[in-house]
Formats: sequence, C-alpha cells, structure tokens
Amino acid sequence: MSTGVTCRVAVEADDLEACFAVRKEVFVAEQQVPEDLEYDAYDAGAVHVLAVREDGLPLGTGRLLFGAAAAAKNGGDPEVGALGRLAVTRAARGLGVGAALVRAIEEAARARGLTAIDLHAQTHALGFYERLGYVVYGPEFPDAGIPHRAMRKPLD
Repeated sequence: MSTGVTCRVAVEADDLEACFAVRKEVFVAEQQVPEDLEYDAYDAGAVHVLAVREDGLPLGTGRLLFGAAAAAKNGGDPEVGALGRLAVTRAARGLGVGAALVRAIEEAARARGLTAIDLHAQTHALGFYERLGYVVYGPEFPDAGIPHRAMRKPLD
C-alpha cells in the first residue's frame, strides 16, 4: 500500500460521517444504489473502518457485522462475521487501500473472537477478494440490481 495511508476503526462522529460520505460517493453517486438500500439498520451496530491519507482525506471504508447481525446474513453462525460496504474513492483505487481495509476488518473480527468472515462481492470484484484468501460459494444473486456472489475466508 502507498505510504501515508492509515486504517482505523471509526468511533468519533467525524470518522463515521467520513465513512458514510465515501459510501455515498461510491455506491449512491457512482453505482446508482438507492440511498434507502445503502444505509440500513445494521449500520448502528457495525464496526466501521476508515482509510485516510496523511492529511486526513478519507480514501475508503468498510464495515464488519458480528453477532446476531452477521448471523442474519451468513446462515445463522454467530462465529462468522460479515464484511460489507467496502468502498474506495475513485482517486484512491489501485493504491492498496481496499486490501488494507479488508485486513483491518479481519483484525477487528479476530479481536471479537470470530472464526471466519463472509461477504457478498460484486462479481467484478471476485478476483480482488480471491487474492485476499476469500473463496466463492453458492450461486450468483442480485443485490441492488448488481450481480453478487457469496465468499468466505477462515481466520487464523
């Protein structure tokens, strides 16, 4: 990853606002996902991770669901987290920000005692997640009109 990029769990209001702003830029504006689908009830209890440049500019975000929220998305296993809403600003793509965010989310999952992470990847991003150790399972399905596949990675 390029130097000068930091990933941190978003706990302060400013960091959370930055996470939602990146999601709005990438999913709502760029990919035309309706806002009422992009922001959901899971946001309140999720662990949000923010990637920022040295000067504080937000570059990307992602979230981790755990416990009952994750179990609702992964078939009922409370030991499996759910990674989602991974977004990197157009200007920061190709710099390793996405991979750094995934690693930070995996660390947050390990810290909560989770044994694996599930995610629903847009089909164009399958290779990205496969390079990070995720394996596809199940059929393709639409989410917000975009084709997705389920993927899982066991955590050490």
